[in-house]
Amino acid sequence: MTLSSSPHTPTLDAVVAAHAALRARRPLVQALTNAVSTNFVANVLLSAGAAPAMVDNPEEAALFAGVADAVLINLGTPTAAQVESMRLAAAAAQKAGKPWVLDPIAAGGLPWRGAVAAELLQFKPAIVRGNASEIIGLAGLGGGGRGVDSSADPAAAVPAAVDLLAHAAAVSASGPVDHAVGFVGGRPMLVRIGGGSVYLTRVTATGCALGALSAAYASVAPDALTGLVAAHAHFAVAAELAEANAKGPGSFAVAFVDALDAVDEAELRERAKIEPAVAVG
Repeated sequence: MTLSSSPHTPTLDAVVAAHAALRARRPLVQALTNAVSTNFVANVLLSAGAAPAMVDNPEEAALFAGVADAVLINLGTPTAAQVESMRLAAAAAQKAGKPWVLDPIAAGGLPWRGAVAAELLQFKPAIVRGNASEIIGLAGLGGGGRGVDSSADPAAAVPAAVDLLAHAAAVSASGPVDHAVGFVGGRPMLVRIGGGSVYLTRVTATGCALGALSAAYASVAPDALTGLVAAHAHFAVAAELAEANAKGPGSFAVAFVDALDAVDEAELRERAKIEPAVAVG
C-alpha cells in the first residue's frame, strides 16, 4: 500500500508495534543501491528482520518492484542503465501501490544526479531520506552538499523537508539528532529522534542502509511517518549497543549488524529517544 497521512503522531508504542510487524512479516525490499553499499545494505536488512533483493537491471527492475513489499532507490553511484532501472522501478512501485524510498545522495552538490532525483519525485516516494545538505539541495533551497557528507545541521533542513512533502509522505534529515517530518491529520509535524553513535559517520553505507530499513518499515507501518521514525529509532538503538562493544570503526560495523538483530521491544523502550511531535510549516 502507498502510505500517506496519519491521524496520530508517532509514539514509542507505535514504533514498538512496527518493529514487531517487521519481525513477523519479514518484508521483501528491492534495493537499487550503490556499488559501495550493496553488501552492507543486504546484511542490515537481513539482520533487522527484512529480506533484501538487489535487483537493479532495466530488464527486471519494474517486474520486481511489483513483487517486492517495498523499494529503495539510492543515487550513490548511478550509471545510465541503473538510472533507467530506477525510473522503471519507481513507476512500477507507484502503480502497484508499493512504498518506495528515495535516497538522493549528493543531490545538492552534483547537478546530473540532482536532476535525476528531482525527476524521480514525480513517482511520489513514500519517504525521502538523506542528510541535511541533500534534503536542502533536493528541495532547491541552496547548495551546501559536500559529496555524501553533510555540511548543514538537520534542523536547518526542516523547511526544505516540509517543502518536499508536496512529493513524499514523509522526509527525514539525518544527523546527531535526526529530524523527520510528515503529515498528521493534514498538518506537517516534526519528530526528532536522538541517540546513535559517532561511528555511524565513520563507516561507509550506514546512511544507505538506513534508507533500506526505512523502506522495510514503510511496508509494515500504518503510515509513512511512523515507519520512518521506527527505522531511525531501530537504527539509533542498534548503534548505541554496537558502540558499547566496538574498539573502532571496523569492529563497530560488525557489531552494528549484530545489534540490529539484538534490538527488541525492551531495548526500544529503554533506549529509543523519540521526542513528542511538534507542528512545523
